[in-house]
Amino acid sequence: MNEIDNNRRTSLICIFLAIAVFAIYWQVNKYDFVGFDDNEYITENRHVQTGLTSGNVTWALTTFHAGNWHPLTWISHMLDCQLFGLKPGWHHLVSLLFHIANTILLFLVLSRMTKGLWQSAFVAAIFAIHPLHVESVAWVAERKDVLSTFFWMLTMGAYAFYVQRREIKIYLLCLFFLALGLMAKPMLVTLPFVLLLLDYWPLRRLTIGTSSVNDNPQSEKSLNTRSKKKERGRYTKKAEHENKTEKQTRQGPRMVQVILEKVPFFVLSLASSIVTYVAQQKGGAVGSLQSYPLSARIANALVSYCGYIGKMVWPENLAVLYPHPGMLPTWQVIGAVLILGLTTFLIIRAVKRYPYLTTGWLWYLGTLVPVIGLVQVGAQAMADRYTYIPIIGVSIMVAWGVPELLKKWRHRNTALAAMAVITLSILSYATWGQVQYWQNSITLFKHTVERTTNNPIMQNNLGNSLEDEGRLDEAITHYAEAVRINPDLADSYNNMGLALTKRGSANEAIPNFLKAIKINPNHAAAHYNLGTLLASQGKLEEAIHHFRECIRIKPDHAKAYNNLGNALLLERRIEEAIDSYRAALRINPDYKLARDNLNNALAMHNKKQ
Repeated sequence: MNEIDNNRRTSLICIFLAIAVFAIYWQVNKYDFVGFDDNEYITENRHVQTGLTSGNVTWALTTFHAGNWHPLTWISHMLDCQLFGLKPGWHHLVSLLFHIANTILLFLVLSRMTKGLWQSAFVAAIFAIHPLHVESVAWVAERKDVLSTFFWMLTMGAYAFYVQRREIKIYLLCLFFLALGLMAKPMLVTLPFVLLLLDYWPLRRLTIGTSSVNDNPQSEKSLNTRSKKKERGRYTKKAEHENKTEKQTRQGPRMVQVILEKVPFFVLSLASSIVTYVAQQKGGAVGSLQSYPLSARIANALVSYCGYIGKMVWPENLAVLYPHPGMLPTWQVIGAVLILGLTTFLIIRAVKRYPYLTTGWLWYLGTLVPVIGLVQVGAQAMADRYTYIPIIGVSIMVAWGVPELLKKWRHRNTALAAMAVITLSILSYATWGQVQYWQNSITLFKHTVERTTNNPIMQNNLGNSLEDEGRLDEAITHYAEAVRINPDLADSYNNMGLALTKRGSANEAIPNFLKAIKINPNHAAAHYNLGTLLASQGKLEEAIHHFRECIRIKPDHAKAYNNLGNALLLERRIEEAIDSYRAALRINPDYKLARDNLNNALAMHNKKQ
């Protein structure tokens, strides 16, 4: 009967979690793609848009596009386009379904490992509805977060079965799930470390001495029984000493075995780390030590560890990008060191008594390592999406720690239930509001600009979105603000030039394109835009030069080949123009304008002969 009741409770909790997530996030089905990575991943990516073909799958498996190697993520987006085209609502709903699956899997796996039904439900509920997770769920380009976490949860679940049954096929299944997760996002490189933590608590495969407190009623009852037996004098000191010695003797090879069985997991993580670093370097995503000195990175990492906890506790002023501050004030760094150091010291001191605190805290610290900024990728100081997995560690600490803190209070259960309801209600309300900022590019970037200071990238992106809607004067204002904050932001100069061109101010536009190229000689878009403008002014030789530079930098730029062909045709260099049109069609066989231009050039060539 107890097992039946437990299964019924488990089913009801799963249903509740699914309904809660769906109710909060259902609104995303009406939202657009946003102009921040969604274009690179989907709306302007020909390989993704044309769906699941053998060529596209090969591209996914071999490309470092967007500074990452995550073929499973590319294939996921291709499948969406195959099924739904470019209807953003369906892409959003697929990500939402993955988030629901991750939530339920987290609850089931944690409950199975710990036997703590309600604690596991609370951890899963925090994971499900915390505002910090909006970015991972409502941003289509962050499919890699929810997809990789799906395989993270499957790996943990399979590992729990492996610990119970010790079968090689289950062990290989764990490795298989980890490999798939790494092919979705390299954030899973820390999963082998987390498995070791789980071996300590709650799986109890690794022990440090003898814990004085356990975490489920059966274990607590067993401890109390042993305690009573000791009080009755059934165990002599000699017997206890012999028992302890025997336990330590058995524990030695067991610990070695537990660690050795993780070696293949760490090998997979190491391989993924190497590939990821190469991909990000080739993509230009890794910041140099000149841009971000090591001292600044370490300082930002320490402060960010505390900052993430602050946002977990009080999720206010969340934004899609927090600009890197450079060097931080010394007092902030010292404060972060003291907070992290003291917390770690106290938790390690209590490792025997409260093992879940150690697992939760090291889970949080460890899973943030790849994204904490020691290897600086991008221009952000921190990012909400990076907490998708780490927040679980902090939630574990709260879910098991608070009941322990209140264990002697007569009204503990009532108080815990009330606190859980209040906490989850507040988070649900905050998340509902946070999701609404993801309606479209303008609402998202405007919110970010309002919530952050000195954020040139978001100023630039807001300008882009306004320009797309024809609000050129507003766009130019934001581009100007972006270059005021960061005079070396080549993208903003390029975008300013494009907006000025659309407004009919060609003479003002040219210096902006040239400035962008001066800052970044390999700025393909600036070369292309400048070439297009110069061609319209009849400056064909200069235009041809810039089109060729664009193609050198970005060999798959079909439009650059087409426009180069147009300029060559006007120069009466017909055979070269034909070659350019054909190159454009090799890149994009469906490029109708290039095909029409090719037919026209062939007709001219035949007539000339």
